Amino acid sequence: MDISGHSLTLLASLSILLDERNVTRAAGRLGISQPALSAQLARLRDLFGDPLLTPAVSGKGMVLTPLAARMQDPLRQALQRVQDIVSEPMVFDPLMSDRVFSIGANDNAGATIGVRLIPRLQPAGQPGIRLALRSIDYGKLAGQLETGELDVALVGENMVPSAMSHQSLSMDEYRLAQRKDHPRGKTAPGLEEYVELKHILVSGEGGGFHGFVDDILRSKGLTRRVDVSVQYYGIVPLLLQATDLVCTLPARFLDRYADALDALPLPFETRRFSLHAAWHPRFDNDPGHVWLRQQLVHCMVD
Repeated sequence: MDISGHSLTLLASLSILLDERNVTRAAGRLGISQPALSAQLARLRDLFGDPLLTPAVSGKGMVLTPLAARMQDPLRQALQRVQDIVSEPMVFDPLMSDRVFSIGANDNAGATIGVRLIPRLQPAGQPGIRLALRSIDYGKLAGQLETGELDVALVGENMVPSAMSHQSLSMDEYRLAQRKDHPRGKTAPGLEEYVELKHILVSGEGGGFHGFVDDILRSKGLTRRVDVSVQYYGIVPLLLQATDLVCTLPARFLDRYADALDALPLPFETRRFSLHAAWHPRFDNDPGHVWLRQQLVHCMVD
C-alpha cells in the first residue's frame, strides 16, 4: 500500500487510537475534538481497507483488528524515531524551549518536588516550559516511560521498573506522627506501646492493611492494629488531627505539618524512605531530559 500523500498527523492519530482504544480519550490526548478524530478514523479505514478498531462486546472502548494489532508497535516506534529526530535540538536552552515535561508521582512525591521545582521554572525566565504532574499507574509505568508519555517517574527504589535508568534523589527516615496534645503525651513510644496504638497505613494502590512495618514487627513476634488504610498521603494529616490515630511516615513529609503534628522516633530500626527518579534509557543523553533531571536533584538538595 502506498501511503505517500497521507499526512504524518493522520498516522500519529492512528497510533494514539491504537494505544487508547477509545476515541474520546484519544481525542483528549491529541487535543482535538471527538468528531474530528472520528473523521480521521474514517479516512484511515479507507486508506487501509480495514476497520482497524471495532466496538468491544462489553460496550466499553474498542478492540483492535489483527491488522491494527500487527502495526501498533512498529507504528509507535517509527513515529517516536521521527519525533526524536525533529523535536529536540542538540543543545537544550531552557530560556527558549517550549517543551512540556510530564512527571509521574504520588501525592507525597508530587508535593515534595512540585513546591521546589515549579518556582525554579517560573521566575527563572522559562515562560515556554510547562510541567504536568501525573499520578502513577504502576501496571503501565514501564510502557509510559518507554513511549515518553512520562518523562520521569518519582518512585521508591523497589518500584523502579526493570531495565529503566534511575537516580537517587533523597533518603529519608521514618517517624511516628500523632496530633498535637495527643493523650499519650509527646515522648517517643516504646515497642510495646507502639503495637498497642491504633494506626493509619498509607497502602498505595493495594488498599490493604499490611505494610513493611508489619513485616518488621512480625520478625520480632509482634503485631499491630491498623484501623485505617488510605491510598493517599495528603489525607493522613487531616485524619491524625481529628483522631487519636497515629501513622508511620517519612520525616520530610512530616516537616510540612510541624505546626499540627508531632513527629517522634520509632522504637525499632527501619529501612529508609528512598525517592528515585526513573526514566527510559533512550533519554539518558537527551539534553532536555538531562536538564530536567538536574533540576530534580537541585530540588532535593537546595
